[in-house]
Amino acid sequence: MDTTTDQEARVEPGGRLAAAEHARTVAEQADRHALTLESVLAVLRSPRVSDAAARAEAVEIASAALVDLRTVTDRHRGALLEPVTGAFSRLRADLRPLVRFGDLDVQFVEPPATGRALPGDVAHAARAIVRTAVLALVDAGEAHRVRIQWDCDGRNLLMQLRDDGAGTLDVHDDAMRPIAERVVALDGQLDVASTPAWGSVLDIALPLDPAPGAVDLPDDADLTPREQDVLRLVATGVGNREIADGLGITVNTVKYHVANLLRKRGARTRAELAAASVRG
Repeated sequence: MDTTTDQEARVEPGGRLAAAEHARTVAEQADRHALTLESVLAVLRSPRVSDAAARAEAVEIASAALVDLRTVTDRHRGALLEPVTGAFSRLRADLRPLVRFGDLDVQFVEPPATGRALPGDVAHAARAIVRTAVLALVDAGEAHRVRIQWDCDGRNLLMQLRDDGAGTLDVHDDAMRPIAERVVALDGQLDVASTPAWGSVLDIALPLDPAPGAVDLPDDADLTPREQDVLRLVATGVGNREIADGLGITVNTVKYHVANLLRKRGARTRAELAAASVRG
């Protein structure tokens, strides 16, 4: 007897495969989390390990698990596509507390519904960039109104923030550094135009596709997407803090990836690692 429902029969084969892959990924993650918790509990309960040693071992196990989780999450996020209108709606939700309880009047200009969908990492970075910029304006305490507009020209996500502050903002200001680093990490462009007593305008363009002239990394089949991102930034000579800010991860996560890159590339120092990348 065939028990397949009409709804199940209408599911496309590709949809079944995607659902199966998602279920497999969820099951694998559940197993990893269960193993981590079991390991931590085993260490903490062991009568053969001192309290200090048990705490240190538990922290090490938990830290390694967190790095693994963040790496997997970053990889999945980068592979997903997010409608530009959906990404903008999430930005509005992120800023809702500031709009409701703050003194800043935030105005939103919706992107066209027909705009191209955004890669997950671009959508995530775009929201982080706008949040950072708005908070910088709040901290400055000079702006009373900010206008946020998104658009898409088919190849780039175009973002503009316009405020009514003192009009003294410059692209080299300390408040712009974390924004500029995130934009540079995505091969984007940042322009700041200010008019004294009238306010400032931030224009940001984030490409939706990799740069056609990007240099391929040597033998990168054994590198995760995040390790490739870290290696490209290491090759520019920036430090761990700048890499962390640019990619939206922690410094400890950067150190973990750099250690893996040194091992995989057989390099002893960051300089050797950067040189190997340039030669590739």
